[in-house]
Amino acid sequence: MKPIPFDHTWPYEKLMGDIYVSTCPYCGEENVLTNMKLRDLERAKEQVKQRLNMPCCLKTMVILEADEDYFWTTEPLRKQS
Repeated sequence: MKPIPFDHTWPYEKLMGDIYVSTCPYCGEENVLTNMKLRDLERAKEQVKQRLNMPCCLKTMVILEADEDYFWTTEPLRKQS
């Protein structure tokens, strides 16, 4: 299996049982409270593919796996400089 490139990652934060992203990678909305449950995050950490529908712009992020800081996705989310 090929390693997932770092530009396919997006940081998240877990606060009080809720999952936030500081900035939406699709529309740029700040402090987005996602609908992801802790159970889904734990499954993502076990490398079970998860779909995350962003409530701000209704785009769908496909998460291949997660660690303690980042979602690892199927698409590049960071802009190339």
